[in-house]
Amino acid sequence: MNQEEFKKILAFAIEGEDEAYAFYNSVSERVKDRNLKKLFSDLAEDEKKHKTTLEAFLTRPPESLRFSQSQDYKVVDGLPTPLLSADMKPIEGLVIAIKKELEAMQMYTQLANISSDEAQKNVFVELASMERGHKNRLEDIYTNMAFPEAW
Repeated sequence: MNQEEFKKILAFAIEGEDEAYAFYNSVSERVKDRNLKKLFSDLAEDEKKHKTTLEAFLTRPPESLRFSQSQDYKVVDGLPTPLLSADMKPIEGLVIAIKKELEAMQMYTQLANISSDEAQKNVFVELASMERGHKNRLEDIYTNMAFPEAW
């Protein structure tokens, strides 16, 4: 893969982070629940940081992308996606966020699977891994909210 192809892939990923930021920021501004507002505001800030991280890779060669692998526990994959509304419950907002991360992870995985260039494939594998990490973080929060420990 040449540097121009690498930059196109990263530009595509950066665009996805921008969309995620806009989504999380929009939800944060619409909800009334203080905890949900903070959660989505924090997620928006995380997406802004992810964009900055990806932008930093624009000056590096494709082989420099290295993310640790994480397990996908598929906690909410089978749940229906709730409709986005200002009066949604916090748990519904988390499900939407997790579904968005799942979609990004699946898209990058599919792009990796159809890549014939090994370096390009590795970039998509690494991006999918990063999205899987985002999903895992959100699923941890979801699990704690949906199934609180009780004595």
